[in-house]
Amino acid sequence: MKKTLIAKIIKIIVLISMSSFIMIEGLIIINGQEDKQYDVDYLVVLGSGLWGDALSPTLLGRMNKALEFIDNNPDTKIVVCGGQGIGENLPEAEAMSDYLVLNGVNKNKIIQEDKSTSTLENLKFAKKILSDLDGKNNHIIMIVTNEFHLFRSKFIAKRLGFTPYGLPSKTINTIAPKYFIREYFAVVKSFAFDR
Repeated sequence: MKKTLIAKIIKIIVLISMSSFIMIEGLIIINGQEDKQYDVDYLVVLGSGLWGDALSPTLLGRMNKALEFIDNNPDTKIVVCGGQGIGENLPEAEAMSDYLVLNGVNKNKIIQEDKSTSTLENLKFAKKILSDLDGKNNHIIMIVTNEFHLFRSKFIAKRLGFTPYGLPSKTINTIAPKYFIREYFAVVKSFAFDR
């Protein structure tokens, strides 16, 4: 009798876990599409690591996506987000800014958020910088990040008071499955803790 009860509890836990995984992965995939809204106050590019001084392939993809947006929306100001982590010779935001300038973006259009170490901090610190700049509390932003990361980024941004839209950068096929699976756990954590 006791073994049957334990087996039922285990089956229920497995079923709930599988259901939540399928539901959240569905949300990640659906929300990884580009929003067709371009009337935004700022373009916010989330960091993704440096290799010494060089942009990682993931971050390079995000920066090139940002350049495409700026080509079509040249008056939009850009917030680049990312502090300095292990193995990085400078803050990500500084390297991101340098890359934009190297590719013809006016330095005066770039705002650096160079202290963050997570998605939550990227957006929280960017919000403070923008509120200090213009005194507004609700900014309409276009977030540039990878498609697997857009759902969580927009969710956190909404919690912080932004009106967010998303512009996805394509993840390299060979590493995409790992990142999509890992993102499930990150979403669960963000739902519970990221405020």
